[in-house]
Amino acid sequence: MNKRSFKKSLEEKPQLGFCSMYPAPGIIERIGQDWDWCWIDCQHGEWGLDSAIDAVRACNLVGIFSLVRVPGSEAGIIGKVLDTACDAVMVPMIDSAEQAEQVVQAARFAPRGKRSYGGRRPIDLYGRAYAHAENPQPLVVCQIESPEAVEKVDEIAAVDGVDALFFGPDDMALAQGLPMDQPRPAGCFDAEMRKVAEAARRHGKIACGVFMAPDAARQAVEWGYRLVVCVGDVPLLANNSKNAAKTFRAEAGKGNGVEDAGTSMY
Repeated sequence: MNKRSFKKSLEEKPQLGFCSMYPAPGIIERIGQDWDWCWIDCQHGEWGLDSAIDAVRACNLVGIFSLVRVPGSEAGIIGKVLDTACDAVMVPMIDSAEQAEQVVQAARFAPRGKRSYGGRRPIDLYGRAYAHAENPQPLVVCQIESPEAVEKVDEIAAVDGVDALFFGPDDMALAQGLPMDQPRPAGCFDAEMRKVAEAARRHGKIACGVFMAPDAARQAVEWGYRLVVCVGDVPLLANNSKNAAKTFRAEAGKGNGVEDAGTSMY
């Protein structure tokens, strides 16, 4: 079996993806075919290190790329997730080149790093040559989500073995004292997002981020972002459920009951 190159696909065009937080592979199977890639969140989502492999398998089934966010930079965790045969691993809260180097050491095979060889699933799918440099290797993604990280983003981007920089707005908002339950001021992170994109461009890396409005995604691509999160399972479920409930309650209230039950939803 030949492994597709996530990096090559990103060079060809921006890749639009969705975030999966609920540990339900069936959701990925159902909606994954609409997107280019899936962000499997093992940091703040409910996916665990043992269940992430099921999400990666679901991505393989529908033919999209998989990115797994790990909860921290510990080498054993990074190595275990990479042995799922995912297409990318993302590590949160990288604030310095030294921390980025630690991630590279954990994620890259020798001679560049110290990742241990022998992942059962990569061997089963791609053979024992899966570690060879000429074969597509998982992307190493560092999250830039603090004022310190933005200040040092050029140093982080310059680290050999880092493939991508992912701008994280939520922790940046907390650092600036912004409330998490209120809309953010328009353009409040434009300068930081552009700085990340410019650093990525200077060092031949990939800029990534969350842009859940069509105009924001368009602007991000214009700035140079290539890996773009557009939606998530949480807002898709919550918002559509809320809208459906509102509509049905309004209709039911007109006749003090549901008058037409003849339409099937299946």
